[in-house]
Amino acid sequence: MAFFLRRPFAVSSALHQVPKLSNTARFIHNSPFKPTQATQSLGASASVLTKSRQAFQNAFRRTYMQQTFNNSQSGNMGQKLMYGAAIVGGTVLATNFVFNRETREDGGMPAYERSFLNETFMHTGLGLGIIAIAARALHTNGWSYRLMAMNPWLVLGVGLVGSVGSMYGTFYTSPDNYVMKYGFWTAFNLTQAALLSPLMFYNPALLARAGMYTVGLMGSIAFVGATAKQEKYLYLGGPLLAGVTLVALSGLAPMVLPATAARTLMWSERIWLYGGLAVFGGFTLYDVQKVLHHARLSQRGIMKRDVVNESVSLELDFINIFVRMVQILSMRGNNRK
Repeated sequence: MAFFLRRPFAVSSALHQVPKLSNTARFIHNSPFKPTQATQSLGASASVLTKSRQAFQNAFRRTYMQQTFNNSQSGNMGQKLMYGAAIVGGTVLATNFVFNRETREDGGMPAYERSFLNETFMHTGLGLGIIAIAARALHTNGWSYRLMAMNPWLVLGVGLVGSVGSMYGTFYTSPDNYVMKYGFWTAFNLTQAALLSPLMFYNPALLARAGMYTVGLMGSIAFVGATAKQEKYLYLGGPLLAGVTLVALSGLAPMVLPATAARTLMWSERIWLYGGLAVFGGFTLYDVQKVLHHARLSQRGIMKRDVVNESVSLELDFINIFVRMVQILSMRGNNRK
Protein backbone atom coordinates (compact mmCIF):
# COMPACT_ATOMS: atom_id res chain seq x y z
CA MET A 1 0.00 0.00 0.00
CA ALA A 2 2.86 2.38 0.79
CA PHE A 3 4.41 1.70 -2.60
CA PHE A 4 1.07 2.27 -4.31
CA LEU A 5 0.64 5.63 -2.57
CA ARG A 6 4.11 6.71 -3.61
CA ARG A 7 3.61 5.58 -7.22
CA PRO A 8 -0.09 5.58 -8.12
CA PHE A 9 0.55 4.81 -11.79
CA ALA A 10 2.79 1.85 -11.15
CA VAL A 11 0.01 -0.67 -11.69
CA SER A 12 -0.93 0.76 -15.05
CA SER A 13 2.70 0.90 -16.16
CA ALA A 14 3.19 -2.66 -15.11
CA LEU A 15 0.15 -3.78 -17.05
CA HIS A 16 1.56 -2.17 -20.16
CA GLN A 17 4.79 -4.09 -19.66
CA VAL A 18 3.10 -7.46 -19.26
CA PRO A 19 3.30 -9.54 -22.42
CA LYS A 20 -0.26 -9.95 -23.63
CA LEU A 21 -1.63 -13.44 -24.07
CA SER A 22 -3.62 -13.88 -27.19
CA ASN A 23 -6.48 -15.53 -25.31
CA THR A 24 -6.81 -12.87 -22.62
CA ALA A 25 -9.78 -10.52 -22.28
CA ARG A 26 -10.08 -7.86 -24.91
CA PHE A 27 -9.34 -4.25 -23.95
CA ILE A 28 -10.49 -1.17 -25.80
CA HIS A 29 -6.99 0.01 -26.67
CA ASN A 30 -5.75 -3.43 -27.73
CA SER A 31 -5.66 -4.78 -31.20
CA PRO A 32 -8.70 -6.71 -32.46
CA PHE A 33 -9.19 -10.15 -31.08
CA LYS A 34 -7.53 -12.81 -33.09
CA PRO A 35 -8.13 -16.52 -32.66
CA THR A 36 -5.07 -18.50 -31.70
CA GLN A 37 -4.03 -22.06 -31.53
CA ALA A 38 -5.51 -24.06 -28.71
CA THR A 39 -2.32 -25.92 -27.94
CA GLN A 40 0.17 -23.99 -25.82
CA SER A 41 2.97 -25.53 -23.88
CA LEU A 42 3.29 -25.24 -20.12
CA GLY A 43 6.73 -23.80 -20.59
CA ALA A 44 5.37 -20.80 -22.49
CA SER A 45 2.80 -20.09 -19.71
CA ALA A 46 5.51 -20.27 -17.10
CA SER A 47 7.64 -17.87 -19.09
CA VAL A 48 4.75 -15.42 -19.33
CA LEU A 49 4.15 -15.60 -15.57
CA THR A 50 7.83 -15.04 -14.89
CA LYS A 51 7.91 -11.97 -17.13
CA SER A 52 4.74 -10.60 -15.53
CA ARG A 53 6.18 -11.02 -12.06
CA GLN A 54 9.39 -9.30 -13.11
CA ALA A 55 7.39 -6.41 -14.64
CA PHE A 56 5.47 -5.85 -11.39
CA GLN A 57 8.68 -5.96 -9.37
CA ASN A 58 10.28 -3.38 -11.64
CA ALA A 59 7.20 -1.18 -11.45
CA PHE A 60 7.14 -1.12 -7.64
CA ARG A 61 10.89 -0.88 -7.20
CA ARG A 62 11.97 2.15 -5.15
CA THR A 63 13.66 4.85 -7.13
CA TYR A 64 14.67 8.36 -6.23
CA MET A 65 14.33 9.95 -9.63
CA GLN A 66 10.55 10.32 -9.37
CA GLN A 67 10.74 12.35 -6.17
CA THR A 68 12.53 15.21 -7.89
CA PHE A 69 9.35 16.97 -8.99
CA ASN A 70 7.80 16.93 -5.51
CA ASN A 71 11.02 18.14 -3.95
CA SER A 72 11.20 21.02 -6.39
CA GLN A 73 7.61 21.94 -5.60
CA SER A 74 8.28 21.88 -1.86
CA GLY A 75 11.43 23.92 -2.47
CA ASN A 76 9.48 26.52 -4.43
CA MET A 77 6.83 26.67 -1.70
CA GLY A 78 9.51 27.13 0.94
CA GLN A 79 11.09 29.91 -1.08
CA LYS A 80 7.72 31.65 -1.47
CA LEU A 81 7.12 31.45 2.29
CA MET A 82 10.60 32.82 2.97
CA TYR A 83 10.04 35.68 0.53
CA GLY A 84 6.67 36.47 2.12
CA ALA A 85 8.15 36.47 5.62
CA ALA A 86 11.02 38.68 4.45
CA ILE A 87 8.59 41.14 2.84
CA VAL A 88 6.46 41.34 5.99
CA GLY A 89 9.48 41.67 8.29
CA GLY A 90 11.11 44.26 6.05
CA THR A 91 7.88 46.24 5.90
CA VAL A 92 7.68 46.27 9.71
CA LEU A 93 11.28 47.44 10.10
CA ALA A 94 11.09 50.03 7.32
CA THR A 95 7.79 51.47 8.53
CA ASN A 96 9.05 51.62 12.10
CA PHE A 97 12.27 53.32 10.98
CA VAL A 98 10.56 55.92 8.81
CA PHE A 99 7.50 56.82 10.88
CA ASN A 100 8.50 55.97 14.41
CA ARG A 101 11.66 57.93 15.10
CA GLU A 102 10.14 59.25 18.34
CA THR A 103 8.91 56.48 20.61
CA ARG A 104 6.98 56.71 23.85
CA GLU A 105 8.65 58.38 26.78
CA ASP A 106 6.40 56.99 29.53
CA GLY A 107 8.30 53.75 29.94
CA GLY A 108 6.29 51.66 27.48
CA MET A 109 2.66 50.66 27.14
CA PRO A 110 0.77 50.30 30.46
CA ALA A 111 -1.06 47.10 31.24
CA TYR A 112 -4.54 48.57 30.79
CA GLU A 113 -3.64 49.93 27.34
CA ARG A 114 -2.15 46.58 26.31
CA SER A 115 -5.25 44.73 27.53
CA PHE A 116 -7.57 47.13 25.70
CA LEU A 117 -5.56 46.84 22.48
CA ASN A 118 -5.37 43.04 22.66
CA GLU A 119 -9.13 42.72 23.16
CA THR A 120 -9.72 45.08 20.25
CA PHE A 121 -7.51 42.98 17.97
CA MET A 122 -9.24 39.81 19.19
CA HIS A 123 -12.67 41.20 18.26
CA THR A 124 -11.25 42.39 14.93
CA GLY A 125 -9.99 38.91 14.10
CA LEU A 126 -13.27 37.35 15.23
CA GLY A 127 -15.29 39.73 13.07
CA LEU A 128 -13.11 39.07 10.02
CA GLY A 129 -13.50 35.33 10.60
CA ILE A 130 -17.29 35.70 10.67
CA ILE A 131 -17.15 37.70 7.43
CA ALA A 132 -14.96 35.10 5.69
CA ILE A 133 -17.07 32.11 6.75
CA ALA A 134 -20.37 33.81 5.95
CA ALA A 135 -19.10 35.03 2.55
CA ARG A 136 -17.99 31.51 1.66
CA ALA A 137 -21.34 30.04 2.72
CA LEU A 138 -23.29 32.65 0.74
CA HIS A 139 -21.14 32.09 -2.33
CA THR A 140 -21.64 28.33 -2.12
CA ASN A 141 -25.42 28.84 -2.03
CA GLY A 142 -25.38 30.96 -5.19
CA TRP A 143 -25.77 34.38 -3.57
CA SER A 144 -22.83 35.83 -5.55
CA TYR A 145 -24.53 35.13 -8.88
CA ARG A 146 -27.78 36.74 -7.77
CA LEU A 147 -25.94 39.75 -6.35
CA MET A 148 -24.02 40.37 -9.57
CA ALA A 149 -27.23 40.12 -11.59
CA MET A 150 -28.90 42.89 -9.57
CA ASN A 151 -29.00 46.58 -10.41
CA PRO A 152 -25.70 48.12 -9.15
CA TRP A 153 -27.48 51.20 -7.79
CA LEU A 154 -29.84 48.95 -5.84
CA VAL A 155 -26.91 46.97 -4.42
CA LEU A 156 -25.15 50.21 -3.52
CA GLY A 157 -28.19 51.67 -1.80
CA VAL A 158 -29.19 48.57 0.13
CA GLY A 159 -25.56 47.87 1.02
CA LEU A 160 -25.05 51.36 2.39
CA VAL A 161 -28.26 51.23 4.39
CA GLY A 162 -27.42 47.83 5.85
CA SER A 163 -23.77 48.62 6.57
CA VAL A 164 -24.25 52.12 7.96
CA GLY A 165 -27.39 51.18 9.90
CA SER A 166 -25.82 48.16 11.62
CA MET A 167 -22.57 50.05 12.20
CA TYR A 168 -24.23 52.99 13.92
CA GLY A 169 -26.48 50.60 15.80
CA THR A 170 -23.29 49.03 17.17
CA PHE A 171 -21.75 52.41 17.98
CA TYR A 172 -24.74 53.81 19.83
CA THR A 173 -25.62 50.72 21.83
CA SER A 174 -24.22 50.73 25.33
CA PRO A 175 -21.68 47.99 26.09
CA ASP A 176 -23.81 47.15 29.13
CA ASN A 177 -26.55 45.93 26.77
CA TYR A 178 -24.54 42.86 25.85
CA VAL A 179 -27.07 41.04 23.66
CA MET A 180 -28.13 44.00 21.51
CA LYS A 181 -24.54 45.20 21.16
CA TYR A 182 -23.27 41.92 19.75
CA GLY A 183 -26.46 41.51 17.73
CA PHE A 184 -25.79 44.73 15.82
CA TRP A 185 -22.12 43.81 15.51
CA THR A 186 -22.99 40.40 14.03
CA ALA A 187 -25.47 42.04 11.64
CA PHE A 188 -22.71 44.41 10.50
CA ASN A 189 -20.35 41.51 9.82
CA LEU A 190 -23.02 39.56 7.92
CA THR A 191 -23.79 42.63 5.79
CA GLN A 192 -20.12 42.93 4.87
CA ALA A 193 -20.03 39.21 4.05
CA ALA A 194 -23.02 39.57 1.71
CA LEU A 195 -21.33 42.41 -0.15
CA LEU A 196 -17.92 40.71 -0.34
CA SER A 197 -19.07 37.24 -1.37
CA PRO A 198 -18.30 37.81 -5.12
CA LEU A 199 -14.60 37.87 -4.16
CA MET A 200 -14.90 34.08 -3.84
CA PHE A 201 -14.81 33.89 -7.64
CA TYR A 202 -11.08 34.59 -7.42
CA ASN A 203 -8.45 31.90 -7.04
CA PRO A 204 -8.08 30.87 -3.36
CA ALA A 205 -4.29 31.19 -3.67
CA LEU A 206 -4.69 34.81 -4.78
CA LEU A 207 -7.02 35.52 -1.86
CA ALA A 208 -4.54 33.94 0.53
CA ARG A 209 -1.70 36.08 -0.81
CA ALA A 210 -3.82 39.22 -0.56
CA GLY A 211 -4.73 38.32 3.01
CA MET A 212 -1.09 37.75 3.92
CA TYR A 213 -0.03 41.08 2.42
CA THR A 214 -2.88 42.86 4.19
CA VAL A 215 -1.96 41.34 7.54
CA GLY A 216 1.68 42.31 7.02
CA LEU A 217 0.83 45.88 6.05
CA MET A 218 -1.67 46.45 8.85
CA GLY A 219 0.54 44.69 11.38
CA SER A 220 3.52 46.90 10.61
CA ILE A 221 1.45 50.08 10.73
CA ALA A 222 -0.28 48.98 13.94
CA PHE A 223 3.12 48.32 15.50
CA VAL A 224 4.20 51.84 14.64
CA GLY A 225 1.02 53.34 16.06
CA ALA A 226 1.25 51.31 19.27
CA THR A 227 4.87 52.23 20.01
CA ALA A 228 4.76 55.88 18.91
CA LYS A 229 4.33 58.81 21.26
CA GLN A 230 0.90 59.35 22.70
CA GLU A 231 -1.57 61.09 20.35
CA LYS A 232 1.17 61.67 17.78
CA TYR A 233 -0.96 60.72 14.77
CA LEU A 234 -4.42 61.76 15.94
CA TYR A 235 -4.15 64.93 13.87
CA LEU A 236 -4.51 62.78 10.73
CA GLY A 237 -8.28 62.47 11.18
CA GLY A 238 -9.18 65.54 9.10
CA PRO A 239 -6.84 64.90 6.13
CA LEU A 240 -7.83 61.23 6.05
CA LEU A 241 -11.51 62.13 5.92
CA ALA A 242 -10.85 64.34 2.88
CA GLY A 243 -8.81 61.55 1.30
CA VAL A 244 -11.46 58.89 1.79
CA THR A 245 -14.06 61.22 0.26
CA LEU A 246 -11.91 61.55 -2.85
CA VAL A 247 -11.37 57.79 -2.99
CA ALA A 248 -15.11 57.12 -2.63
CA LEU A 249 -15.95 59.53 -5.45
CA SER A 250 -13.34 57.93 -7.71
CA GLY A 251 -14.90 54.54 -6.96
CA LEU A 252 -18.28 55.82 -8.17
CA ALA A 253 -16.82 57.21 -11.40
CA PRO A 254 -17.41 54.04 -13.52
CA MET A 255 -21.10 54.19 -12.62
CA VAL A 256 -21.46 57.82 -13.74
CA LEU A 257 -18.93 58.50 -16.50
CA PRO A 258 -19.45 57.13 -20.04
CA ALA A 259 -17.26 54.35 -21.37
CA THR A 260 -15.71 56.75 -23.90
CA ALA A 261 -13.91 58.66 -21.13
CA ALA A 262 -11.19 56.02 -21.00
CA ARG A 263 -8.40 58.22 -19.65
CA THR A 264 -10.57 59.62 -16.87
CA LEU A 265 -11.72 56.15 -15.90
CA MET A 266 -8.12 54.94 -15.86
CA TRP A 267 -7.04 57.70 -13.47
CA SER A 268 -10.09 57.23 -11.28
CA GLU A 269 -9.26 53.52 -10.97
CA ARG A 270 -5.68 54.33 -9.97
CA ILE A 271 -6.89 56.80 -7.36
CA TRP A 272 -9.31 54.21 -6.02
CA LEU A 273 -6.62 51.51 -5.86
CA TYR A 274 -3.39 53.15 -4.78
CA GLY A 275 -4.87 56.22 -3.17
CA GLY A 276 -7.19 53.94 -1.21
CA LEU A 277 -4.21 51.89 0.01
CA ALA A 278 -2.51 55.03 1.28
CA VAL A 279 -5.66 56.43 2.88
CA PHE A 280 -6.68 53.26 4.70
CA GLY A 281 -3.10 52.61 5.74
CA GLY A 282 -3.23 56.04 7.36
CA PHE A 283 -6.58 55.17 8.92
CA THR A 284 -4.98 52.07 10.47
CA LEU A 285 -2.33 54.25 12.08
CA TYR A 286 -4.96 56.72 13.25
CA ASP A 287 -7.32 54.05 14.58
CA VAL A 288 -4.62 52.27 16.60
CA GLN A 289 -3.67 55.52 18.31
CA LYS A 290 -7.37 56.28 18.83
CA VAL A 291 -7.80 52.89 20.51
CA LEU A 292 -4.98 53.69 22.94
CA HIS A 293 -6.43 57.16 23.55
CA HIS A 294 -9.82 55.66 24.38
CA ALA A 295 -8.12 53.16 26.67
CA ARG A 296 -6.67 56.04 28.68
CA LEU A 297 -10.03 57.81 28.78
CA SER A 298 -11.81 54.68 29.97
CA GLN A 299 -9.15 54.17 32.63
CA ARG A 300 -9.90 57.65 33.96
CA GLY A 301 -13.65 56.97 33.90
CA ILE A 302 -14.38 59.58 31.21
CA MET A 303 -15.89 57.05 28.77
CA LYS A 304 -17.03 53.45 28.95
CA ARG A 305 -14.75 50.64 27.92
CA ASP A 306 -16.03 49.43 24.53
CA VAL A 307 -13.70 47.26 22.46
CA VAL A 308 -16.46 46.28 20.00
CA ASN A 309 -16.73 49.83 18.65
CA GLU A 310 -12.96 50.01 18.22
CA SER A 311 -12.85 46.71 16.34
CA VAL A 312 -15.37 47.92 13.74
CA SER A 313 -12.99 50.65 12.57
CA LEU A 314 -10.10 48.21 12.21
CA GLU A 315 -12.33 45.74 10.35
CA LEU A 316 -13.22 48.42 7.82
CA ASP A 317 -9.52 49.26 7.38
CA PHE A 318 -8.70 45.59 6.77
CA ILE A 319 -11.57 45.07 4.29
CA ASN A 320 -10.69 48.12 2.22
CA ILE A 321 -6.99 47.24 2.06
CA PHE A 322 -7.75 43.57 1.31
CA VAL A 323 -10.12 44.36 -1.57
CA ARG A 324 -7.50 46.58 -3.20
CA MET A 325 -4.79 43.97 -2.70
CA VAL A 326 -6.96 41.39 -4.44
CA GLN A 327 -7.55 43.68 -7.41
CA ILE A 328 -3.87 44.62 -7.71
CA LEU A 329 -2.73 40.99 -7.62
CA SER A 330 -5.41 40.05 -10.13
CA MET A 331 -4.26 42.78 -12.52
CA ARG A 332 -0.66 41.63 -12.19
CA GLY A 333 -1.67 38.07 -12.95
CA ASN A 334 -3.57 39.16 -16.06
CA ASN A 335 -0.60 41.20 -17.30
CA ARG A 336 1.70 38.20 -17.10
CA LYS A 337 -0.52 36.11 -19.38
